[in-house]
Amino acid sequence: MKTKLIKGLREVHSKYDAFFIDLWGVIHNGIQTYPEAIDVLENLNKLNKRFVLISNAPRPSKSVEKYLIKLKIDKIFLNNLITSGEAALQSLKNNTYGEKFYHLGPKRDEDLIRGFEKNKTSLDKCDFILCTGLFDDETNSLHYYENLLKKNINLKMLCTNPDLVVHRGTQIEYCAGSIAALFEKMGGEVIYFGKPYPEIYNFFIKKNERVLAIGDNIKTDIVGANTMKFDSLFITGGIHKKEFLNIPVENYDKVLSKYKSKTNYYQEKLNW
Repeated sequence: MKTKLIKGLREVHSKYDAFFIDLWGVIHNGIQTYPEAIDVLENLNKLNKRFVLISNAPRPSKSVEKYLIKLKIDKIFLNNLITSGEAALQSLKNNTYGEKFYHLGPKRDEDLIRGFEKNKTSLDKCDFILCTGLFDDETNSLHYYENLLKKNINLKMLCTNPDLVVHRGTQIEYCAGSIAALFEKMGGEVIYFGKPYPEIYNFFIKKNERVLAIGDNIKTDIVGANTMKFDSLFITGGIHKKEFLNIPVENYDKVLSKYKSKTNYYQEKLNW
């Protein structure tokens, strides 16, 4: 597989029937959208190319849709939207891991458990831990969570966002994946929902489609594409941008190989 730096998606779009596009870091930065990325959605829409916006947000798809509309993303682009929270919601509905859970995460994620309030309980009475993130996004230490979890290492943890960190504007924030990784390191068992795990892709896969996955997170977007045997476009100006500063293009593949992954194309920012 020959990897190449492309100037715009227009160079390769004709090779694919569908596009699985990451949101945070590709379409927006948590505060505002990237105009060039919106231009990509507009062009794909004009060409009647199917695209799916796929996010590791630990909230239902409808909640994220409302958020994206607030960012002034046209609702016409949101017909195919799936979140890791939506995938996790199915397991809550089915009582897959028990009925009673302890919610570890911020209040804004309570949309996910709406309708399941009676199942929410304390850490000492739950069947499993539902982790959607940190209680406080602005914390820069996971020490509190280590102390909180060490007595409950026998419980299963459901992680609704495998991402470790995310950029909100210029700030870096921990995600649920950081707590899950800590829990695993301590000896706990974690069930992950979202990229790079197949379940989230299966909502929108169509037989014999040629898919291009686009994202800025190697561990989730690109590893997920590799797992699903999709071609991929990696955005170097996102969460990994420090790793790509001041290195020649011919060394880009070496960075991905450290994560045991590979990609077909590179762009600094998604544009047409």
